[in-house]
Amino acid sequence: MDNKKKRQLSLIAVALVSIVFGLALASRFDLMGRPAASNTVTPQTLPASFASLVKAVSPAVVNISTVRTIKGGGRVFRHFMGPFDKNDPFRDFFEKFFGDQSPERDLKQRSLGSGFIIDKDGYIITNNHVIERADQIKVRLADEREFSAEIIGRDPKTDLALIKIDSFRDLPSVTLGDSEALSVGDWVITIGNPFGLNHTVTAGIVSAKGRFIGAGPYDDFIQTDASINPGNSGGPLLNVRGEVVGINTAIVATGQGIGFAIPINIAKEIIVQLKEKQRVVRGWLGVAIQKMTPELARSFGIKEGKGALVGDVFAGSPADKANIKRGDVIIEFDGQKIDEMSDLPRLVANTPVGKTVTIKITREGQEHTLTAKIAEMKEEKPPVAKTNVEIKIGLSVQEITPEIAEKLGLEDESGVIVAGVAPGSPAEDADFNQADIIKEINRKGIKNLIDYRMAMDKAAKEDTILFLVQREGQTLYLTINLRE
Repeated sequence: MDNKKKRQLSLIAVALVSIVFGLALASRFDLMGRPAASNTVTPQTLPASFASLVKAVSPAVVNISTVRTIKGGGRVFRHFMGPFDKNDPFRDFFEKFFGDQSPERDLKQRSLGSGFIIDKDGYIITNNHVIERADQIKVRLADEREFSAEIIGRDPKTDLALIKIDSFRDLPSVTLGDSEALSVGDWVITIGNPFGLNHTVTAGIVSAKGRFIGAGPYDDFIQTDASINPGNSGGPLLNVRGEVVGINTAIVATGQGIGFAIPINIAKEIIVQLKEKQRVVRGWLGVAIQKMTPELARSFGIKEGKGALVGDVFAGSPADKANIKRGDVIIEFDGQKIDEMSDLPRLVANTPVGKTVTIKITREGQEHTLTAKIAEMKEEKPPVAKTNVEIKIGLSVQEITPEIAEKLGLEDESGVIVAGVAPGSPAEDADFNQADIIKEINRKGIKNLIDYRMAMDKAAKEDTILFLVQREGQTLYLTINLRE
């Protein structure tokens, strides 16, 4: 081979090396010389089995059975058959077919649920709806030991309850994890007693976090496709380390593989209060709020549909004293951004009573910073404030939610729905019915609760209020005279 050919081969080899080296660099840097983003997904290492986890946790998962006495449980029979006179011929007929289950007897209602022991002293977390109004609570462990339980405290707003059993020896307990550390797609396991099938284990993933399902004012559920059924309520949702990250609470009755659990981080704060005070103390601001939709955002001159829209302010409340007004949009509370309406109730509830906080609002397109001293939420406070004219005429209304619209077969959600009519009130005299939808007040269109409140405030100065009401697909006018 002559020198010329050798030089050609050398040049080709150098070129090939350069290309390979260039491709290697290109995989690590973009065209501007910056490190290229990696598209490589590292799969989560999956355990070959959950058997060791289940074996470790199962002893602390319990079966909860309750008995609730319904006084006069034979009322259905009494309605159709009695009560019977001593000589009533139907008395013999009833006793022949129903034995000693007389119409006057109380009815014993039984239910099942789950729970888990959180310490060696026998404290157990479960759902409030599992033990609510129960006369007897029995707890059965995995080793078949059975105990009577007492209620330490309940919190209906989050559907949590703390009960306790007493044992002569230390009891097995679970480890509480960190629900904030969960990611969508993480593996989770449930252990419970669906349909009375003791210690049933199911597995799935975290389908979503921060779900609002309309169960209460502090909804913040973990959604999972791990199978949850009646009887699972109150049982633990576990991560792959066997730590409790949630309390199984609700299902979608018409769906499959859609269950919801209360995050354990929420439960931790509540359980401490139930253990120490037997009740939950929450902060109170004193506003009725609603979701900020894109349409409302445009109406209020806001670029982003974020925040909590103030529908009403309770007289004398911390919000009232802080000069928060109807129509304000709360965008920040105590340094925390309010992206969704549901963020605000949780933040306020968790704020210590007596603390002074800063609140950022937008009002007529301008930002303002206000301060409010948080008060204690009282259970007797109504969930929705009323205007003076509403109280006078005996009418209460609420926003039309998508769930209400679907249930009533409504084509749109504009207007407000009548939630209650006081007996003997002007509203009853005017022929208002529950579930009527108010579409206009004094010929002014009503789209939502904000419109309704403003229209009612204005109507209070008039002699007569003219309502356009939708009822069973038809519209009609109703009037109330304020000066009578």
